[in-house]
Amino acid sequence: MAQTFRDPQGGGSLIVAWQAKAQPVLVVGGGAVAAGRVFNALEADAQVTVVAPELCAELSYRAQQQQIVWHARKFQDGDLDAASLVLTAISDARESRRIAQLCRARRVPVNAADINELCDFWFMSTHRDHAVQVAVSTNSKAPRLANRIRRLIAAALPRGTGLAVEQIGRLRRRIREADPRPENSRRRMAWLTQLCDYWPIEQLARLDADNIDSLLDAYVHEHDPQTVRIAGSIGSPAASSGVPSPGPPSPEPSGPGPSGSGPSSPPPAAGRLVLVGAGVGDPELLTVRALRALEAADIVLADKLIPEPVLGVVKCEVYTARKFPGAAAEAQDDLYRRALAELARGRTVVRLKQGDPFVYGRGGEEVLYFRRHGIEPEVVPGLSSAISGPGLCGIPVTHRGVADQVLVLSGANRNGDLPSVPEFVPTRTLVILMSVARLERIVELLRARQFPPTLPVAIVERAGCPDQRTVRASLATIVDVVARVGHNAPGLIVAGHAVNVLSDAAIQDRYLDPSTLGLHSAE
Repeated sequence: MAQTFRDPQGGGSLIVAWQAKAQPVLVVGGGAVAAGRVFNALEADAQVTVVAPELCAELSYRAQQQQIVWHARKFQDGDLDAASLVLTAISDARESRRIAQLCRARRVPVNAADINELCDFWFMSTHRDHAVQVAVSTNSKAPRLANRIRRLIAAALPRGTGLAVEQIGRLRRRIREADPRPENSRRRMAWLTQLCDYWPIEQLARLDADNIDSLLDAYVHEHDPQTVRIAGSIGSPAASSGVPSPGPPSPEPSGPGPSGSGPSSPPPAAGRLVLVGAGVGDPELLTVRALRALEAADIVLADKLIPEPVLGVVKCEVYTARKFPGAAAEAQDDLYRRALAELARGRTVVRLKQGDPFVYGRGGEEVLYFRRHGIEPEVVPGLSSAISGPGLCGIPVTHRGVADQVLVLSGANRNGDLPSVPEFVPTRTLVILMSVARLERIVELLRARQFPPTLPVAIVERAGCPDQRTVRASLATIVDVVARVGHNAPGLIVAGHAVNVLSDAAIQDRYLDPSTLGLHSAE
């Protein structure tokens, strides 16, 4: 029986990665479309010449920066003499056709913007991440849809894909320098294939110079890359990101290294780290994903201020950070050490943080710390007290006709500095976290920034807890009021006309939208 092969589908484009480095590219036109074409050509290291009587702001900048050569005139036939590629982006369709015909006569590839039948090639919707370029073409049928498809593809790529490619490129060069023999090309390819196929991309992206040295040493001594434990990681490359190695059993090395030893034993499996936002004080306001993470945890490392009702849903061991004034750094380091130790044991660790980890919760710092140790935490957001806290106490931070913007600040900056507060805006609600202990200084700061003394101010305490409380006053009186009634931490300051919008006192407020008067209720 005759062998058969698949039939070509037809109707597609021949997709190639055009090497335009140092090639002369001519762009005719000076508008926004031409600017996009110029940028694409510069990304490919082409030598770009632009012919146009005038330039848009972007092309003017590139001309000033000597990124392009600009001829301030209309196109002339002689402009094609040195061009290896021509891109037209002008509104004169007749002139575009004439330029395209000249290019065809000279066998110079040409693209005429918005005139598909004149194009030897089309520009695709592209995603760029370091050396990685992903391009989508709908063959001129649905260019807008191509952008959507490109975004979906880009979103599906693992974090650090471009960096992973860069690091593999560095390692590949090092291996070729160490073992340049042509007869070993298949060995080089097979070894790198195992590395590329079975290591998580996130782990490859975190390779540094020392890691590349370790991998190069493994190649030279014929060790399987799956057995290499790189510096700064916990567990094997696959385990460190929660991805099991799908590869086949690794072949035995063909010979021992100089020390006479074979490959090292595979490192122990790493655990799983989840950074969870505990939200406000009510456990019923935890997200479903947060509850699932807490149920699956082997140990929970919790901030000091996590309310007891939230900790009450945890069934495993809880280790609480003892963060006291002047010792926060030491407590944070203690949590880091405990997390790394538990992860090395292969346990599931939940780092439980008050509110939302990424809203003044040092969540970003913790993600970066664990990445440096070869671990990519899963992040579960939580309700932030900056928005939900006032809401639970009857204060909408935005309200039509009263407040159309919200500014969230911290009263406990890294060096003990007061927050930087902009000038007063009547329709802005100001929320200051971790600030009640410095209330008097905060009030002085607001007065210095022209906040009116009659501005409504509230102290929201322990939002979401059974003993939550709201203390209301004006900017002129809030310090004295809190001195009389005391304060129960944690709390935050809310300043703005939205503070009283749901209270009876707000009915006569000149900032109130009359259409909302029916929403008022007695306190």
